[in-house]
Amino acid sequence: MANAITLGRLLLLWLVILLAYRATPAWQLFNVPLLILVFASDGLDGYVARKRNETSLFGALFDIAADRIVELSLWVVLAQLALIPAWVPLLYLARGVLVDTIRASGAENQHTEPFALMRTAIGHWLVAGRLMRIFYAVLKAVAFCWWMLLLPLPALLPELWAQWEWLLTGFGMLLVYLSVALCLLRGIPVVAEFMAQREA
Repeated sequence: MANAITLGRLLLLWLVILLAYRATPAWQLFNVPLLILVFASDGLDGYVARKRNETSLFGALFDIAADRIVELSLWVVLAQLALIPAWVPLLYLARGVLVDTIRASGAENQHTEPFALMRTAIGHWLVAGRLMRIFYAVLKAVAFCWWMLLLPLPALLPELWAQWEWLLTGFGMLLVYLSVALCLLRGIPVVAEFMAQREA
């Protein structure tokens, strides 16, 4: 059941992308509630897995893969629509490939869930800590929803857009830069602990 929820999240993502590219500006407004469903289902699949005792290594890795597909797809779409700089999805892609490769290798070798691999207190707090994971997820979700909300505004409210574009896009870029900073910060302990284990 939990894996079906994860799969449903990916299907909702493709609907969001379709609306972003093909829909009229009025229909594009539906992307915000759809994205909220996408992000809410991310927490729901883990809850269902624990409640129904369906937790598994595959489920944990599938959830992480779905998270990556969602975030990378949305960053790429925003960059392709010229809403954010192209370096943002490239940075997320490079960091994601590096960190997820390390996690997958450790999970396979130690037969444990990826977030359980962190050994140091700071690494555990930054990468696996519940509060930090929720904060990071919410920050990205707000950034994605904000930009999807801005996408149809020039056509729907041209006067408002002409007057407040600088503030609306400035706040959007602040969300992007904070997300990028946290992305890099959370990747450092994964790489550092992996290198330390290899040298030990």
